[in-house]
Amino acid sequence: MSLQGRNALVTGGSRGIGRAICLELARQGANVAVNYAGNAQAAEETAAACRELGVQAVTIRADVADAAACEAMVKEVISSFGSLHILVNNAGITRDNLALSISEADFDAVLDTNLKGAFCCCKAAYRPMMRQRYGRIINMSSVVGLRGNAGQANYSASKAGLIGLTKSLAKELAARKVTVNAVAPGFIDTDMTAVLPEAAKEALLKTIPMARLGQPEDVARAVAFFAADETAYVTGQVLCVDGGMAV
Repeated sequence: MSLQGRNALVTGGSRGIGRAICLELARQGANVAVNYAGNAQAAEETAAACRELGVQAVTIRADVADAAACEAMVKEVISSFGSLHILVNNAGITRDNLALSISEADFDAVLDTNLKGAFCCCKAAYRPMMRQRYGRIINMSSVVGLRGNAGQANYSASKAGLIGLTKSLAKELAARKVTVNAVAPGFIDTDMTAVLPEAAKEALLKTIPMARLGQPEDVARAVAFFAADETAYVTGQVLCVDGGMAV
């Protein structure tokens, strides 16, 4: 499968899973716009790594929870590359706590970035993709959006909401040859999991049938699958990349 000549926007693309997605899309030939919220250096490092793979890459700072910023970001991508073919809604935050202790501000912050942010980006890309009668939208959900997780009521709700958003938009856009799918990672070896105490990691591994954490590249390859021309008849689906957790 090749993405030669395609143009992609990856939100939250500066590091971790987002960086791996940017690099995988670039490796397959797509030009990449790397969205970031605050770390300009990390975003530029990702873009530079994409350019080394022989594609165009730009960085765009934008808060995805801001609808106007999302609209401006999509316009900037189209101005830079000429069109937008692939949108990956990867930007996300956590504010973990037991539900009893989650503040209204922390609940709103997680939903605003993870769910509303994806919606705003989808809405900004909606008309351009409809007009060109081609598009690939991939939303990053999570295994906890399918199973729930103690201490993550806000995060789980946001990721479950993304699945509903994915299926609804898939039905709206199918006639215009725009597919909308979701990837649901399990526990992936990133900065977020690296800080877990050893005892917590051991307990976590017991919940994973494959008995190991996933790698960002595992998730990136799933995204690239949905982004390909060859998966034009696949839409409204959720692909778990979780070592068997959701089985």
